[in-house]
Amino acid sequence: MRTAPTILHLDMDAFYASAEQAAKPSLRGKAVIVGGLGPRGVVATCSYEARVFGVHSAMPMAQARRLAPNAAYLVPRFGLYREISEQVMGLLRELSPLVEPLSLDEAFVDLEAGQTAWDAESARLTGVKLRGDIRAVTGLTGSVGLAASKMLAKIASEQAKPDGLVLIEPGTERELLAPMSVRTLPGVGPATGDHLRRAGITTVGEIAEAGEDELVRLLGKAHGVALYAMALAHDVRPVVAERDTKSVSVEDTYDVDIHDRVRVRMEVQRLADRCVRRLRGAHLSGRTIVLKVRRYDFSTLTRSETLRGPTDDPAVVREAAARLLESVDTTGGVRLLGVGVSGLADYTQEDLFAQARTAAAAASAEELEHVEQEEAEEAVEEPVPPAERRWHAGHDVRHAEFGHGWVQGSGLGRVTVRFETPGSSPGRVRTFRSDDPLLEGAEPLPLVERRGGDVGAPSGSPAAGGEG
Repeated sequence: MRTAPTILHLDMDAFYASAEQAAKPSLRGKAVIVGGLGPRGVVATCSYEARVFGVHSAMPMAQARRLAPNAAYLVPRFGLYREISEQVMGLLRELSPLVEPLSLDEAFVDLEAGQTAWDAESARLTGVKLRGDIRAVTGLTGSVGLAASKMLAKIASEQAKPDGLVLIEPGTERELLAPMSVRTLPGVGPATGDHLRRAGITTVGEIAEAGEDELVRLLGKAHGVALYAMALAHDVRPVVAERDTKSVSVEDTYDVDIHDRVRVRMEVQRLADRCVRRLRGAHLSGRTIVLKVRRYDFSTLTRSETLRGPTDDPAVVREAAARLLESVDTTGGVRLLGVGVSGLADYTQEDLFAQARTAAAAASAEELEHVEQEEAEEAVEEPVPPAERRWHAGHDVRHAEFGHGWVQGSGLGRVTVRFETPGSSPGRVRTFRSDDPLLEGAEPLPLVERRGGDVGAPSGSPAAGGEG
């Protein structure tokens, strides 16, 4: 392990909720909960104001509504969160070439590799500057941990929340870890924690006292040896700049179980198309198509098919997913469906069968052009009613008269909109018919107002915080 605290761990504070508060002045300082709003939805992130009521990530949304009935409940806007994440990761890469992103809102940085820190004081100054730069660029806050290893840096950032910085001086690690719960260590979940508790081990210090042999006896060689090393503050894992994507997948959980086999097939086709869009967006292709089905009784089945070569052809992925579905019994109902592609590559292999299908489709289209004119004249198209527009709580809209706003709620043919922008004061609320032609979806506005250097979220407010 290093002798200087030059590993930095950044964790954005209550990230999704804070991004929404920065974008919506009327929500700053208030309880905000982001996640799936259906009966089976779960909390993705909640603001610190919502945590006062006992709400936390991964909690069922129905339970969150009982605990905090007056909170703002919003659907995630991942496009916005990715844009902010890219800005933050850009700032981290200015510090070092070794940046290891863990998620949209979390990353490790090796400051020594970037020659931006070499001792405790230079590391602290780098962390202070980073937090200021993040606030200036995004209007949000992040918590920073600095230590001589990845494990300790992450523990330090947890201690720093919200909107703080903690540096663990080399030589003080074991003293710091000793009174902490065993759950503090990576890899110790509820099951392992309970197993250790039954053996009379509840703190990190007690793990160190138990010794390696006892831990191996309790947990097995690999886990026991690793846990004992971590209890002694030994962690030699390097910061890895590139983490290869192993798969690309999408899935949906349905508010009501799907029993209609035709509907199930249609959902699988739709998910296959979404998966391919993500695949192409990452400039990847894949050989193995994976179908995931969670049935009414919570049993989860996974089926896969490996192609002759990598593809990003939506028709090929759709057909493979459809074949996989044929082997799954869905008569009792389906609560979740997912489609994924693994065995990734950065190239595609020409699919002769797909080309043959394309040629056949083109020939069929050409034949249709030669249909007799009188038959075409006799054909009467059934009028297709326009699809009903769906207005998701929290998403941006624009009205021809009132300008930019966001959806507070919708239902019964009505949609309620609050008109405000990141740099404005809290705006007025108006209600419209859901099919109002003057109202349309809009792109999110930048959180930071460059004029005068003002930011979307007020400085020093807990509402400016993000994921935590």
